[in-house]
Amino acid sequence: MTHGVDKKIVTWAALTVAALLVTGCGGTAGADTAPVKPSAPATTPAEGKGPDRAPDQAAAAAAAYRKWGLKPFAAPPAPPRTKPVKREPGGPVPVISDIPTKDRIVFITIDDGAEKDPEFAQMMKDLKVPVTMFLTDSAIRADYGYFKPLAALGNGVANHTLTHPNLRTLGRAAQSREICGQQTKLAKEYGTNPRLFRPPYGNWNEDTRAAAGTCGVDAIVLWRESMQIKNMQYQRGDKKLHPGDIILAHFRGPSELKGTTMTRMTANMLRHIQEQGFTVARLEDYV
Repeated sequence: MTHGVDKKIVTWAALTVAALLVTGCGGTAGADTAPVKPSAPATTPAEGKGPDRAPDQAAAAAAAYRKWGLKPFAAPPAPPRTKPVKREPGGPVPVISDIPTKDRIVFITIDDGAEKDPEFAQMMKDLKVPVTMFLTDSAIRADYGYFKPLAALGNGVANHTLTHPNLRTLGRAAQSREICGQQTKLAKEYGTNPRLFRPPYGNWNEDTRAAAGTCGVDAIVLWRESMQIKNMQYQRGDKKLHPGDIILAHFRGPSELKGTTMTRMTANMLRHIQEQGFTVARLEDYV
């Protein structure tokens, strides 16, 4: 009988196959070839899913913030599915100084556009902190191009009139020319119709509201705090930031900031925000 021999042959064949699988032999590898381990599916950098991707991004962010003497902000929460501030069809334009939210977020707005510091543009590119720019044509017309890279980063372009007048001293028709005229210019230069408007000096009346509505504005945006050179001015008695507060700053340089640069003023503002336990969100995601 050959059953015993058959069993030995089968056993020898199975062991041989197992050995080949373990050593990874393909007919050309030597006896000292290391075992081949299954490789994980490749992940491209564009997918952003590699195991080292998040640490790399965190390290890059930390380095960018260190360059400006700052620490990275915590990521803001996801924007709400329904914006908490919304103009009803045919209704009056909302006037806001803050956003109703319980999240510890604030919003940075920067007015006028007179100072065009290239270092500030680089700072915003490095830090990726969202801001909304309320631009006045008389302040920016000499160099519309300065604000285009800032807008390309996702920062909002908003309306701050053609010539920065006190709107309370103008009738409705004149206010419409100031607001609608700037809507047209900003749309031409930056490719989108601004949805937000800020009256110069924060001065407005019901004619302002009506004029803004006819010009396609969704909200009139005021503020709760204003950034000076080193410190903030608060409207509330407790002298603190509150969730949803809108902060006012300006495109200003050393001549208006007593020798301080715009980047240093901005760094001071960001420190105040961090010290009070807040992060910065994008205003257009909430209005």
